[in-house]
Order: sequence, then structure tokens, then C-alpha cells
Amino acid sequence: MQNQLHDRRGFLQKGALATLTALVGTNIVFADKIPPHYTPLAFEYDPLKGKSSEMKVLGDKPWNVESPVHLLDDAVTPVDKMFIRNNGLIPAEPINPVTWTLTIKGESVKAEKKYTLEDLKKRFQTHTYQLVLECGGNGRSGFEPQTTGNPWDQGAVSCAEWTGVRLKDILADVGLKEDAVYIGYYGKDPHLSQDPTKVAISRGVPIKKALENETLIAWAVNGQDIPLVHGYPLRLVIGGWPASVSGKWLHTIAVRNKEHDGAKMEGHSYRMPIRPVQPGEKIAETPENFRIIESMPVKSLITYPKIGAMLDLKKPLAIRGHAWAGDRAVAEVHTSIDYGASWQKTKLQPAKNRLAWQHWSTEVTFPQAGYYEVWVRATDSSGMMQPMVIPQWNPGGYLNNACHRIAVKAA
Repeated sequence: MQNQLHDRRGFLQKGALATLTALVGTNIVFADKIPPHYTPLAFEYDPLKGKSSEMKVLGDKPWNVESPVHLLDDAVTPVDKMFIRNNGLIPAEPINPVTWTLTIKGESVKAEKKYTLEDLKKRFQTHTYQLVLECGGNGRSGFEPQTTGNPWDQGAVSCAEWTGVRLKDILADVGLKEDAVYIGYYGKDPHLSQDPTKVAISRGVPIKKALENETLIAWAVNGQDIPLVHGYPLRLVIGGWPASVSGKWLHTIAVRNKEHDGAKMEGHSYRMPIRPVQPGEKIAETPENFRIIESMPVKSLITYPKIGAMLDLKKPLAIRGHAWAGDRAVAEVHTSIDYGASWQKTKLQPAKNRLAWQHWSTEVTFPQAGYYEVWVRATDSSGMMQPMVIPQWNPGGYLNNACHRIAVKAA
């Protein structure tokens, strides 16, 4: 849909210019020179408003912001500490939740249907789940040589509480054909070029994943409306897989009779090489060389204490954090203070629900004063264990699930 700030030719409407003039408190010099489809900076939404001052900005075109690991200590991630990963621009047009609609269409639906937010809330049962959303490139900064993409440390992950309706209930209401194999989403985020003919991102998942109980069309997070930067007023939320499949500003879902072919489904975007590659090696970005990332690997974090903590040697240190394993559960979490020579089993809590992270805790004592590193390692329900070193290099810098470490001093 044409951005409501612009007319049919792409130029800012007079009403929008008047609003902008009021915002900046002065005349807009060279207003007649503003390029088609360009939105002046004064109109731009501040995604950091309300966020913790400790959040780390990796880029603003698009906005990508991560949480230092110690900010992720909460059992349920607060909105002000949730990472931001965008591929396009934040929608600038006024969003009216009353007129917002969700369209279900595609080759594999019996008939196209459209729903308002009120329809979704009244016609379907509401569900709430805690769901892990993790960027496929979380930990990318650990790869050598560096790859393309944002150099995330370990903070591109969250486990908030999402509320909405199950996608499977909506699809049942629409009616699926037997040849349905994939879904793809479409959002209102403009392409970085602001070319309205281009799509910033349109990813999806196989129909089996789409029909899981925990796959939600959500309008609330942690009991409140989803903030604009996180997809207001409607977002697809799919836990356990790369967060890029959880489309923001959702307006359409296409049910496909083939693997979805939207933006960021091509090349090596959110894909891993099928065979091992040498660090820095260039390989052809063809389907026979890459597989789409699906369930995320087992991983864990130490969220307390903060890296660099100064500790009292006479007191046991309480350590805690979270662990998760994509579609699987976490079976065990261990810590080490002697560089992996020995490991101590932690107390591991069950997940609040499937696809939520699990909290672990333990106490350690240090034998003498000095510098220590605390390592954490999780094992999932299939026996897969986090590697102690950086995994095999890949061109996208994806799926670094090496053991998390913090440095502390005991005195």
C-alpha cells in the first residue's frame, strides 16, 4: 500500500509537510526538493525510546540493537531489554489498528480471507506463550575471518511472553489444500531504498512448523501492545527458529505449494553450507550448496554475575543464566572454572512452556585469590552438547553456539 505520507507520485503530501513543520518548529527549507518516497528524518521513529541505556547499537539503517548479556537476567525478557533486528525501515505511515487487516492467501488456500484485529480477538481463542527469539547471526563476532552481517556478540536473543491466536486456527478457518508445504509472511516495513516495489524481507517456514501450537499471530508482548519497533500492531511469532521467520508489521500470510521464495530466502541468507568450508572460502550461492536454517542449536548464557565482577573469595558465588535448544528441550547445564578440565552440574528448571528458555543456577567456590573464567555448557534432549570452541566457519556467520564465558577476579 502507498505510504500514507506520500501522494500517488511519491511526494510528501501537504498535510504531512505541515505536520513536519510543526514538529521541527520552523520552515522546511527546500521542501520542494525532497525526493519521491523519501521520509525526512524528523518523521523517523526513535526505536531506542524506552530502551535500557546500556543497549548496544550496531546500526541504524536498518536498526539493529543488542542487549549486553547481563541485561538478560530476567526470567521473562522485558521489552526495554529486547534486541532489535530489522532488515528494512520502521514503517513511517500512521498505523491504525482498527483498520489494520491480516490477509491469508496463496496457491494452497481454498479461498482468500481477510481479518481485522477485532476479528482475530473475537473469533479465535487467545493463547500466551514464552518464546525464544534468537537472531540466526547471534555470536557472529566470534567468527574469524569476519563475515558479512551485523557483528552480534551474544545478546541478540530474548524470551518474552507473547499473546495472540494460533496460526493453525486461522488456517483451519481459511481452509488448506492438500498441497500446502510452506508459508511466507509479508510486512509493512519499507525497503532500505524506500522503493515501494521492493520488499525488505519475506521469509517463512514449512507448514508443519506453521501448524504448531506455539506459532502465534500476536498483538501483545508481556501483556502490552507490541511496540512499533517490534512489529506493532501484529506480528508472526515462531519460537525456536531464527527470529527472521517471525515477521513484524504483519499484513499477509501466503500459504505456498512450494518452498517460499520471498526476500531473504535466497543466496546464503539464513542458510548454512551443506558441506564444511574453509574460513573465508567463497562458494556458489546455489540451493545445492546451502540449506535453510531451521531449529536453532543448543545454547546457554551466564547472565549473573556481570563479566569483570570482583568477588569475595570467602563467599560462594551464586551463578545463573538461561539455556535453550531450538525445537528441543535442554537436558543438562554444566559450569567450569578450570577451563573445561572439570564440570559441575547445575540446577536446571523446566521450561514454562515448549520453546521457552530454561533457567539454571549453581554456586561455585574459588580455591584461591586470582583471575578466573566461568564457562557454561548446555546439552539438549537429543544429547547434542555445545562446543567449547567456535563452530565451523560459514559465509553468513550463523549459528555460533560455542560455550559462553565470563571473566571474574576473586580476592
